[in-house]
Amino acid sequence: MNLMESVESLKGIGPKTAAVLKKAGIKTLRDFFYNLPRDYENFSAPIDINSMRPGKVVVRGKIDSLSTRPSRRKRLSITEGVVRDHSGAVRVVWFNQGYRVRQFSPDKEYYFTGIYELKNGRYQITSPSAALVTDVDLNSGFSPIYVAHGSIKSNDFRRLVNNSRERFAEIPDLLPTVPKGTRKEALFKVHFPSSAKVAKEGRDYLAYEELFELILASKLNRQENEKLTASPVPFNVEKIRDFVSKLPFKLTNAQRLAAWEIFQDMEKTTPMNRLLQGDVGSGKTMVAAMAAYEAVTAHLQIALLAPTAILATQHFEGLSKLLSSFGVKVALLTGATKKKEELKKKILAGEIDFVIGTHALLTDDTEFKNLGLVIIDEQHRFGVEQRQKLALKSPKDKAPHLLAMTATPIPRSLQLTVFGDLDVSILNELPKGRQPIETSILAEIDMKDKLYPEILRTVKSGQQVYWICKAIDDNPTTETTSVKSRATKLMKLFPDFRIEFLHGRMKPNEKDEIMERFATNKIDILVSTTVVEVGVDVPNASLMIIENAENYGLAQLHQLRGRVGRGSVKSYCYLITSGENHPSRRLLELEKSTDGFYLAEVDLKLRGPGEIYGALQHGALDLRIATLTDTKLIHRAQLDVEKFLQNDGNMLKYEELRAGISKYQQLTTLN
Repeated sequence: MNLMESVESLKGIGPKTAAVLKKAGIKTLRDFFYNLPRDYENFSAPIDINSMRPGKVVVRGKIDSLSTRPSRRKRLSITEGVVRDHSGAVRVVWFNQGYRVRQFSPDKEYYFTGIYELKNGRYQITSPSAALVTDVDLNSGFSPIYVAHGSIKSNDFRRLVNNSRERFAEIPDLLPTVPKGTRKEALFKVHFPSSAKVAKEGRDYLAYEELFELILASKLNRQENEKLTASPVPFNVEKIRDFVSKLPFKLTNAQRLAAWEIFQDMEKTTPMNRLLQGDVGSGKTMVAAMAAYEAVTAHLQIALLAPTAILATQHFEGLSKLLSSFGVKVALLTGATKKKEELKKKILAGEIDFVIGTHALLTDDTEFKNLGLVIIDEQHRFGVEQRQKLALKSPKDKAPHLLAMTATPIPRSLQLTVFGDLDVSILNELPKGRQPIETSILAEIDMKDKLYPEILRTVKSGQQVYWICKAIDDNPTTETTSVKSRATKLMKLFPDFRIEFLHGRMKPNEKDEIMERFATNKIDILVSTTVVEVGVDVPNASLMIIENAENYGLAQLHQLRGRVGRGSVKSYCYLITSGENHPSRRLLELEKSTDGFYLAEVDLKLRGPGEIYGALQHGALDLRIATLTDTKLIHRAQLDVEKFLQNDGNMLKYEELRAGISKYQQLTTLN
């Protein structure tokens, strides 16, 4: 079987069905067989209707009295019917699923699975799934549920898979190192399981397969990097010792270790490919400054790429102040830089040692004489092509050493897989004088009594406040408070305070001006969307308020909280919840811990790798089966990848595998 064939080669799939599937991304046989069930229903023991108790139920019966009517709420329709078995009848209700009226035949029996509950004084089964009894394997009573694709509902796709049952035997293996079992067996078990245990066996095999591809891609990236040549930077112990002795503060042990790892990398003739990850305020920029100074001692140029002009400016102001006393010539290059052409001539002539900038560094006319070190701040903000474009500005026969920095702590399992081609340095200590941020969950109704006095105290003591809102404009269909309306309310409450708002639809120079005013203490309260998540260092800001906090991911909440606590004054963060629901686990975890590495592991478990990876780097990880919390499976796949590369590293022989890992290589590579 050629898995790259069109789905139209399968029984029962004509041009119309194929067109619907293709819209959903199911174009080839591989796409079809890997469109796995999202869940399973167990129909082996349906309950009599007159024996039901509130909770999840499975009943078997015929349905009648089907009708659809509009609800009093806008854009909502209600479809209802009555399911009957030998013991009684029960009302069933669906929302915005008008097709259900046409789905059922009154003379056929179906299994209905849903929540039996009391609603508006009547018991009903709410939003049940349904399966024709004759479509269910009565030997197991175990039936897959698929995601609907346009007009092709779960039942329809299950029928298509049933039609192709005999084709599973033709599926070839993907992996050169095959674990126990085969791919065709694994896929068959997932689509036609006789029990939950059998379905898990199939998914475990496919999860291993995904991890093998991902780890192999990162290992191949590492091999490619090792073929490149870089200018070695000899460790200049005297100059570094002098540099450290003149710093206005003492380095943490974590900073010392990270700097030593970087110096060792830069001594080699293969380019450094290192990720420096540290929690907010852990001192990554200082480590980068030491790396830059070391490169200057070897007569190499350095480029630091930052995601925003204001962050680039902040880096420039801090690093030029620090390095100029050591004779390092530092320049800033952004879209707003005056006399750009003159500066670019100096960079090309080698008169500038260290260039800090934004996307302006990537233009074709920005050329270097001897670029030897590239530093990328918040590297996930830049795509692969952008990072590579900067790396290609080094001399033609050399690749630059590369140091990427991120303030988003990366879970250990992601380091072993997605970032497996990188060496990782971790800053897990805060500099002396930093106090942990005290975090509290606060209900919206308690803001007046508990939060407003805290704002008053903070501003009157000369400190500043961030107030984060989810929306830019008011939306009548949601209860989310917008930036504009919150700023207006605060201006009425605190007429003597300087209050401004900030959001992503503003022009870049307008955003920069507002952040500049906040950084220079010309604004008391800044009401903003998450555009401040990665931004300027404002040590004077000591109060962070995040409204509708339940609408944010854990990593993002931690990043926002990290905007305060950057000075010597005690800082506070309030997570404002709306409604009467109990706070979510992620809010409770954030309230009890300020450890970004611990929170990253929790976030991975709560959200899964795809969303986490999407926040770290452009591109979709798209792991369909594997969970990056399965460290045993990761370890096994790592060992098998090592064996494969030692014994049979010729990827040309494995066409399908090569195509799969090339996607991961593009997503994970830094150089």
